[in-house]
Amino acid sequence: MNDLTLEWIEKAEGDFATAGREMRARNRPNYDAVCFHAQQAAEKYLKALLQEYGAPVPRTHNLIDLLGLCLPYESTLAFQRDLLIVLDRYAVLYRYPGDSADREEARSAYRSISKLRQFMQIRFAQM
Repeated sequence: MNDLTLEWIEKAEGDFATAGREMRARNRPNYDAVCFHAQQAAEKYLKALLQEYGAPVPRTHNLIDLLGLCLPYESTLAFQRDLLIVLDRYAVLYRYPGDSADREEARSAYRSISKLRQFMQIRFAQM
């Protein structure tokens, strides 16, 4: 695996860890941050895959666009589309005043990124 791919994975793992810490926080958990970091982790896992295959890594936060770019290299990612649709909206949804995530939505985001992470770990281990 190339060095830049590993950096993308490390960044994804950092976002996953941050989402997990906030999900487990007993004092003032930041559910908005859980959702945001879950989306960020998914984005970075997809970009790591593109990087590993030597494909251009675009500056986009749109998970569905990234999925489309990844599918020619990893067609089994199509089975993760529903998870990516859930996570995609968290790139900006709760970053501004007016709306906030609740515990159940944060749980859903964290479950989604956990499943995607497991899938990606298996794929990267096979490379």
